[in-house]
Amino acid sequence: MSHISVLLNETIDALLAGRTEGIYIDATFGRGGHTQALLKRLSDNSRVIAFDKDPQAQAVGAVMAAQDSRLMMVHASFADLAEQLDQLNLGLVDGVMADLGISSPQIDQAERGFSFMNDGPLDMRMDNSQGATASQWLQDIEEEDLANILFQYGEERYSRRIAKAIKRAGIIETTGMLAQIVKEAHPKWEKHKHPATRSFQAIRIALNRELDDLVAFLPQAVQVLKPQGRLAVISFHSLEDRVVKHFIQNQSTLPEQGWLPQPEPDPRTLKKIARIAPGDQEVNDNYRSRSAWLRVAERLEHA
Repeated sequence: MSHISVLLNETIDALLAGRTEGIYIDATFGRGGHTQALLKRLSDNSRVIAFDKDPQAQAVGAVMAAQDSRLMMVHASFADLAEQLDQLNLGLVDGVMADLGISSPQIDQAERGFSFMNDGPLDMRMDNSQGATASQWLQDIEEEDLANILFQYGEERYSRRIAKAIKRAGIIETTGMLAQIVKEAHPKWEKHKHPATRSFQAIRIALNRELDDLVAFLPQAVQVLKPQGRLAVISFHSLEDRVVKHFIQNQSTLPEQGWLPQPEPDPRTLKKIARIAPGDQEVNDNYRSRSAWLRVAERLEHA
């Protein structure tokens, strides 16, 4: 399955806010759908800086950049956004977007080890050029820590018995092996869902430090924005969306002061613009978009 960019037009419309010129960041290039749409809408003297830590995404981006000099690829996590932009000496930017989670090619390629649907090596690394694979990570982690991760990142109610079964199994080399172990340990799961769905999600999030990176990224995204610059973030599960929601809420709301006067200067950095879900047609055309939320905020003038 080729990658279909979720909420494509809604994201670009919100990010540009009617502008056709400027410097924009695609913090999660993936297969370049949002970047390509941005470039089509921007003037010749505009720039798009695209981040991705996946070498395959970088290869796709290199081809695109060779055809359009306005695009620059950065092989790094968006958690390093401010540092990378500082090295490029670009100054403040007009918009930052991120499409969280994993892309369809990552899920569908068995050799990447993300999916229980396609048996392959148990890898799960978004940057598969470095670091421990999921197989190695599962060997090293303690049973109690694994159970906590399955519960926290997968919201898996049977996390302890699944963790026990995984650790008892020893070396797990393939996604099929892991899925079978989880299935046999799982007493009950949601209708229309594989019993390993939540466990695979949790292991992937922990291995790739997805929520840690997101928490690090969001304040940096605001830091590099010009006044009236836009932040647009697409999330696909409740854990990600909660982090984005709370961040925007905290940055756009005055603190509770009771009878005290409000602090000066105004500590807010953002104002909320929109929360957008895919329409029925998009969900029908692309089932993977069903859980997506786009949250948009704008950098305040005084911030």
